[in-house]
Amino acid sequence: MGGHALLILLSVASLALLPGATPLQPSQAWSLFKLRQLLGDPPVLGTWHNYTDFCYGGDYKTASAFVECYEDSVTQLHIMGDPGAGARPLPATFSIDAFFTTLSRLPDLKVLTLTNLGLWGPLPGKISRLQKLEIVNVSSNYLYGELPRGLSQLGSLQTLVADHNMLGGKLPGWLKDMPLLAVLSLRNNMLQGTLPESLKDMLSLRSLVLASNNLSGNLPDLKNLQVIDMANNALGPKFPRLGRKVASVVLAGNKFSDGLPADMLASCYLLERLDVSGNRFVGPFPAALLSLPSMEYLSIAGNRFTGRLSGNASCGENLRFVDLSSNLLTGSLPGCLLAAPGKSVLFSANCLSTAGDDSQSQHPSPFCRNQALAVGIVPEQGHKKSGAKAGVVAGIVLVGALVVSAAVVFVVRKASAPKARPARRLVENASSAYPSNLLADARYISQTVKLGALGIPAYRSFSLVELEAATDNFQVSSLMGQDAHGQMYRGRLSNGTPVTIRSLKVNKSQSFTRHIEMISKLRHRHLVSALGHCFQYNLDDSTVTHLYLVFEYVHNGNLRGRISQGTEGRRLSWGQRISTAIGVAKGIQFLHGGIIPGLFANNLKITNILMDQNQVPKIGSYNIPILSETMKSEGGAGSKYPPDRICRVPNGDKIDMYDFGVILLEVISGRPISSIYEVEMMKEQLQSALTARGPSKRSNLVDPAVSKGCSDDSMRTVMEVCLGCLAKEPTQRPSVEDVLWNLQFAAQVQDGSRRSSEESPLSPSQPHAQSAHDSPTHR
Repeated sequence: MGGHALLILLSVASLALLPGATPLQPSQAWSLFKLRQLLGDPPVLGTWHNYTDFCYGGDYKTASAFVECYEDSVTQLHIMGDPGAGARPLPATFSIDAFFTTLSRLPDLKVLTLTNLGLWGPLPGKISRLQKLEIVNVSSNYLYGELPRGLSQLGSLQTLVADHNMLGGKLPGWLKDMPLLAVLSLRNNMLQGTLPESLKDMLSLRSLVLASNNLSGNLPDLKNLQVIDMANNALGPKFPRLGRKVASVVLAGNKFSDGLPADMLASCYLLERLDVSGNRFVGPFPAALLSLPSMEYLSIAGNRFTGRLSGNASCGENLRFVDLSSNLLTGSLPGCLLAAPGKSVLFSANCLSTAGDDSQSQHPSPFCRNQALAVGIVPEQGHKKSGAKAGVVAGIVLVGALVVSAAVVFVVRKASAPKARPARRLVENASSAYPSNLLADARYISQTVKLGALGIPAYRSFSLVELEAATDNFQVSSLMGQDAHGQMYRGRLSNGTPVTIRSLKVNKSQSFTRHIEMISKLRHRHLVSALGHCFQYNLDDSTVTHLYLVFEYVHNGNLRGRISQGTEGRRLSWGQRISTAIGVAKGIQFLHGGIIPGLFANNLKITNILMDQNQVPKIGSYNIPILSETMKSEGGAGSKYPPDRICRVPNGDKIDMYDFGVILLEVISGRPISSIYEVEMMKEQLQSALTARGPSKRSNLVDPAVSKGCSDDSMRTVMEVCLGCLAKEPTQRPSVEDVLWNLQFAAQVQDGSRRSSEESPLSPSQPHAQSAHDSPTHR
């Protein structure tokens, strides 16, 4: 043992001779080797040797086992066994108590991953000694017993994932004492009983995954949650209350009954996934679910939903998968489900008219009527007199089967009639909106962000030779521009992918590990995403002299070119402008809450919103801390905040919302805005237009190129969002989630107006162009 410790000390001492490297504390290096020993020297740690530089040596790192440090202390530990091998429990000599005692000797540990390692035993309460823990993942082991109360002492814990274990007992009520917990995932364990009502008091919780346990009873209020997965339990019968910002709801394989709350679900404009298959639902199927603007996956299979579908029903543009199988639906499948390529639609075992398509067999129409009658389904009408109607139908049953059949057909047809649009919901209670920083790691666990980076090449490390070849050895002809941070080049990789390459001259003393980790996460549909990086070294002392950051190349102009400076035929329509604003807001949402830590105060400008070939908006610049560090190393002013605080700028999220409001002003008016004076003048006009009785004053503010196609309700909603974002007091500005919800509402109203062929509230004879150019603020 003494010789082993001596080798560690010698290897650490040799690291002190390396320029710019801070050696890991010897006690922590010893603890890492002790953990390897307690795990039985697993193959996944085969690259750990006595001379390993855990903090600054990359040779030992693999995708399954690595350590991250800050200065001389371990902050992240990741050990992931082979998921395909199915790790067996560690030997009987293994002590989980001793294992966590050793872990506690890494006091600065923030992120801990221990998966597929065969850990067994109850999770020890001494995990509370790791006071700085923010993310814990101990999935796919053999942990049993109840969750230890010591977890409640981890005041910084944001994410706890312990899927595929044998944890039992009830979900504890003391979870409410964890102020920052945003993600809780305990899939496939042995939890039982009802869920505590205190869940509704967990204001930071955004993602709750408890699928495949033995839970029962009604769910508590889940209005704070954005991701809910309770599949394969015995929950029910009452459908839970959801918040309007929910993104994914999976309740498949439970005991929910009665009907779906159509009015509540119709207001969930951010809902992307709804799976209620394999339950006992009855009543009319809310066809409006098909047209929710964000809906991508919808499954109601294996229930007793009734209703007559219309071939003319509309679908949301993002809808990709629909399963209506094994219900009691009649009528015709909506044409929007059949015509569009790329959609997967299942509808067998209903009573639908398939127009000669026998690929998914259907029951005869009387079957569905009789089945609905057998289980006592009376479609809910949503009025006070519905109870009386139900009584009338029940009385008719006593008269005779023929009359009953006619009554059921009448009620079903009436239930499938188009419903009025929901009442307008505007930005309210902005000061009590969800703090974006609490979303933290949630979007890495949930589906809401896994969809973000579709089509973007994997992040990787580039060689300098590759970048030189891509830019013809950094020729002047490849130079796109230059700013205080360095040069920007346009290039093309060997596989033909166009890229943008930013060259940064760096300080020798800079640490790059945490920066590269953050940059590698900047990948989203609505960001100009990071593709990789490259270090250039000094041949004499092996220090880094240049850092090259590689981003995707977006070459279809910026948003201003499609709004205020767009030529005829290239300007976006009103509906396209709302969709573009939604995309920008989703990009902001990701910057604030989709990475750890979030990026705020991003100096958003309409000229930095780039448009790709599919008219998808992408935020082209954001507040990466390393840029400020580089400016300071070159003698520049840099950010007004130190680099380690850029992610914690006071009211940084509200600063971004103000900048977004300025972008919205230009989107609405179609006029370039270049000064704070113009912003203030237009704010006054917006306030005046919103209080006006008729739509004419509002229409005068809208770009004449699109004003004739605007729904007044949609226009008013966007204007109110804009005005809220421009509030003088940062705390009065809405959260990005509030903005997204209201913009989705505006898009829904605009789409409904277009589809119903309603005329615009603007008079055709109104001199829009003249009023726009005569405006005192037009420049």
